[in-house]
This record gives sequence, structure tokens and C-alpha cells, in this order.
Amino acid sequence: MAAKFGADPERVTVFHSLSKRSNLPGLRSGFVAGGPKSMAEIKRLRATAGAPLPNPIQAVSAAVWADETHVVTNREQYFAKFVQADHIFAGFQGYDSPEAGFFLWLPVNDGEATALSLWREAGVRTLPGAYLSRTVAGTNPGQNYIRVALVAPIDEMTTGLKRIRDHLQ
Repeated sequence: MAAKFGADPERVTVFHSLSKRSNLPGLRSGFVAGGPKSMAEIKRLRATAGAPLPNPIQAVSAAVWADETHVVTNREQYFAKFVQADHIFAGFQGYDSPEAGFFLWLPVNDGEATALSLWREAGVRTLPGAYLSRTVAGTNPGQNYIRVALVAPIDEMTTGLKRIRDHLQ
């Protein structure tokens, strides 16, 4: 069934999460919206593979969904973090400031080896890019990257990014 303007609601399914919106990844609270057929399939899947949210988590989630002020504050904080990252990695070979998000993808020779050495020698945890992509035709597009999460408070993040930069140079 086509909606107004010819858009088909079955062609889009939208997932929202407090993990990204409110910087609450451990809460595991979100929702999905889509067309009636898509939602029937989600409901069927959820009945066998979903985990119910405890009442206290539901109460906290409802309060957080109702508040937009913290969302604006989070966006401002991430903007400041990216400005700081751009300053720290200015001139760094292959650094490209993302347009949005929570992560930096830094080019390295071997993501897994680099992540391990950063942890052992610089005390900074990153994730090998290959862990977040898959090998196709013998090539893994994330192999030569590390993913750096910009989720810590800005002072801690700044220290961590400087350690990464100094370790990689």
C-alpha cells in the first residue's frame, strides 16, 4: 500500500537507540518503526529472539526519550571532540575528519597489530577495523584501520588521542 506522495512504508525500516541518541550504550533501549508488514516480521522475530527490558530500565528509558536538552548537549560535546581530534591529527598522513558520528578511522599498516601495541605500549584501547568489516574476495576493507571511539570525556579523550598520535608517528 503506497502512502501519500507514493512512498512505500515497507521500503524503509528505522531503528532508534538511546545508545547513540543519548550516549547510553549499556542501557540497550530503543525502538523500530516501519510499514505494517515489516513490523509484523519484527514482532515475529522479537517473540523468539528478543530480550525483555526490566521495568526500571523502561522507566529510565521513558524519562530519557522525553528529554531533548541532553541530546543537544551531547551533540555540542561531540562537535568539540571532533574539533580537538582535527587539531591533534592535523598533518597526520591519511587522517580524514568524519562529517558525523562517534568514531575516527585511522589508517595504519595492520589494524590488529596496531590496536594491540596501542593497548600494551600506550594504554589506549582501539578496535581493529577488520573486526567491523568482512573479507570479500580475499580483501578486508578494514584491515589497515583502527576505529577510535570518541566517547570518553574530552580531557581523557584528548590525552588518549595524543598518545595514539605519538605512538603512530
